[in-house]
Amino acid sequence: MLGGWQSDFARNWSREGSDLADAFVATVRQGLDAAALDADEIETGHVGNFAAELFAGQGLIGGFFGLVDPAWNGLPTARHEAACASGSVAVLAATAEIEAGRYDLACVVGIEQMRNVPGRMAAQHLGAAAWTGHEFADAEFVWPRAFSDLADEYDRRYGLRYEHLMRIAEINFGNAKRNPNAQTRGHHFTPAHFTADDILNPVIEGRTRKMDCGQVTDGAAVLFLASPARAAAYARRRGVPLESLARISGWGHRSAPISYAAKVQASADDPYVFPQVRRAILDARARAGTDIAAIDAVETHDCFTATEYMAIDHLGLTDPGKSWQAIEDGSIELGGRLPVNPSGGLIGLGHPVGATGVRMLLDASKQVTGAAGACQVEGARRVQTLNIGGSTTTTVSFIVERAA
Repeated sequence: MLGGWQSDFARNWSREGSDLADAFVATVRQGLDAAALDADEIETGHVGNFAAELFAGQGLIGGFFGLVDPAWNGLPTARHEAACASGSVAVLAATAEIEAGRYDLACVVGIEQMRNVPGRMAAQHLGAAAWTGHEFADAEFVWPRAFSDLADEYDRRYGLRYEHLMRIAEINFGNAKRNPNAQTRGHHFTPAHFTADDILNPVIEGRTRKMDCGQVTDGAAVLFLASPARAAAYARRRGVPLESLARISGWGHRSAPISYAAKVQASADDPYVFPQVRRAILDARARAGTDIAAIDAVETHDCFTATEYMAIDHLGLTDPGKSWQAIEDGSIELGGRLPVNPSGGLIGLGHPVGATGVRMLLDASKQVTGAAGACQVEGARRVQTLNIGGSTTTTVSFIVERAA
């Protein structure tokens, strides 16, 4: 991982007079500068994006690479879609090309514009990642309803207290205060916001309230991935040791039926609500030759507080159904046993859907190279990411560590 760049997730591109292509070009150019790479060094391009056709009327986003630099006229490119895991799937495609020996240096972009339409329309567009016409038809806001159902499922199986969900939100908003790219870094909350207060924290759908929700965000992130030989040459040129770079040492990728109900019914006798999420997590660790004891931090999907609650036990911080223990004892906080979302996560930092998987990896690389600034987890050398699309229809997890 040779570096990259992330846009400021507090920006609203349409209000600035920018469109999706403008943001794409600006992000990649900033990334090239940040990584000290020339455009003509890049051999392949991949972009993760979920719903540009719906939000911006734009498809064929791989063609945006050709707008960045004349050297990229002819660059092989592709666009990848897996709902909120689109960025991670784009990374998987780039790494597969590198491992196959086709190319040595890839540019991976994750991007989504979501704030150019009214909120209810945005919710409708995002609902395309559910099983359209078959589930949640009675919901005005599909995903708040889906993850309200997940909270209900945890409550049915194990018991669930709302104060634990709100502590997740409070931690993520607090971490975001340290992040100069966070959408909510300037937001101000009182303790009452993190309660079932119908004024300060109104119900959105079912058990899901406003403070349970991740953000609707315009944002992009770019990452440059190299083969070992190309990374070694890059390190020599920069005059830095190869071991100072971050690398992806493991990956897990699993899919499940698009139906939320089918997933939950299939796991009725399993201790984990989403077995494929657990398998993706363990696959990544197995490929990296590591276990949870060697993980120093996690960047996980928290599109809603219930999603992170699920992630905590699926990651193995606690036994199934006991995520509340890691919340109560401070394990997931900065300075805790295994800090979760030091960046602020999707709740605090923001969730431009197609960009999230790439952003997670970029933040993980910063952590293991000591470049995370005020979000730094002291001594972090190995970070796991967990990125899901839909109601865990697609799950991707990576292990990122120092090259040595």
